[in-house]
Amino acid sequence: MQTNELLNSYYVDPNTWDEMYRELFVREQYKGVVDFMQQMNIDELNKKEELAKRLFMSQGITFTVYSSGEGIEKIFPFDIIPRIITAAEWKYIEDGIRQRLKALNLFLKDVYNSQFILKDGIVPIEMIHSCPHYLREMHGFHVPHDIYVHIAGIDLIRNNDGSFYILEDNLRTPSGVSYMLENREITKRIFPDLLPRNNVRSVIEYPNILHKNLVSLSPRQTANPTIVLLTPGIYNSAYFEHTTLARLMGVELVEGRDLVVDNHRVFMKTTAGLQQVDVIYRRVDDDFLDPLVFNPDSMLGVAGIMSAYRKGNVAIVNAIGNGVADDKAIYTYVPDMIRYYLNEEPILKNVPTYQLGGEDERKYVFANMNKMVVKKTNESGGYGMLMGHTATEEEIARYQSEILKDPRQYIAQPIISLSTAPCYMNGKLQPRRVDLRPYALCGPEGIQIVPGGLTRVALREGSLVVNSSQGGGSKDTWVLAT
Repeated sequence: MQTNELLNSYYVDPNTWDEMYRELFVREQYKGVVDFMQQMNIDELNKKEELAKRLFMSQGITFTVYSSGEGIEKIFPFDIIPRIITAAEWKYIEDGIRQRLKALNLFLKDVYNSQFILKDGIVPIEMIHSCPHYLREMHGFHVPHDIYVHIAGIDLIRNNDGSFYILEDNLRTPSGVSYMLENREITKRIFPDLLPRNNVRSVIEYPNILHKNLVSLSPRQTANPTIVLLTPGIYNSAYFEHTTLARLMGVELVEGRDLVVDNHRVFMKTTAGLQQVDVIYRRVDDDFLDPLVFNPDSMLGVAGIMSAYRKGNVAIVNAIGNGVADDKAIYTYVPDMIRYYLNEEPILKNVPTYQLGGEDERKYVFANMNKMVVKKTNESGGYGMLMGHTATEEEIARYQSEILKDPRQYIAQPIISLSTAPCYMNGKLQPRRVDLRPYALCGPEGIQIVPGGLTRVALREGSLVVNSSQGGGSKDTWVLAT
């Protein structure tokens, strides 16, 4: 069987934007890949898929699912057909993310210092004070270069008219970038000729840019500052990523027990004695970072690290307290922040969002629950979410009673169809829903966005949930140079 039959079986829902097909014509950016596939037979494609699985397995490219009862680690599902973004689309995405991050960074500086945006009534003060991630310990604290968000993962989706929407902002400890890097390496191995032939931009600079930014934050003027990546340990769902990034940057991977604070300075225990640490790229949440200030039972952090941070003796990336800016209830105000701080119209749109703390909005959402996705404002990974169109009446009723206990902690959004991209499944090409998480790095010299990102795929037929914890996978993301 030749692969042109594979394309004949590709059915696109007319109400959905498909990344590859438009009215039965292959979009320009996909023609090179389609032509290449048409020269292969199904057996060859199956071998490529099998090779990709073996490479993922042999390199230990995994993530952790806590609730599956299947042991700790799972291989991250990978689809061999790339998701392709044109140069013009990428320029638009890049401009939109850059604008958004500028505003979010200014918001964090403002909300922890002068609070002009609250005094001017743009963001209601009660929204901030009821946010569990607003940390009074950061009030009046000066962060180096006024950069709060050094690393951001901004989730984008595409509606049925092809327009991009921001789904959420990840400004605390965004994960997934190692899969972006590994997906590219696997594509190079299984399709070595395809990338140069299609003029695809590179993503491998990410660790170098991040390392350069971390070096620039060192409080001590030294050519070789000591940088560490602080991980919660092997049971964390993103531990593979922590080890990968530490290795690629050439920095030490440490746990809380490897660090100690003395005289407001952080030191790493080494076989040669204590070594002062200048910059900590932490993948430990705020609550667990310092048991003297936050959760006293935390075994993951370092006692006294906040005092060293306050004294300016160590830089911490991302800044502490960023959760106030990526709370899903604050998300609705980001377009207003862009207008307020930058005096510009937002380039990338928000998904329409209803805050369930408001009585009128809550009534409207309750009456239309079957057309809504309802989310907890501070959950991630697809947990604590209700997909109204697939929920039973009983599930909806139960969820409504939960909302009424604490309405501030919930938002609702209309169900957006998400665009589809071709996936190679069981010897056939099938459309599956995708989103995109580009990664932005903010340093003293500005914002750099690596051309690509993590395309997550809802591998289950008809599913709109792309999270790996909910059965999703990923694919290599190509940004074309021209």
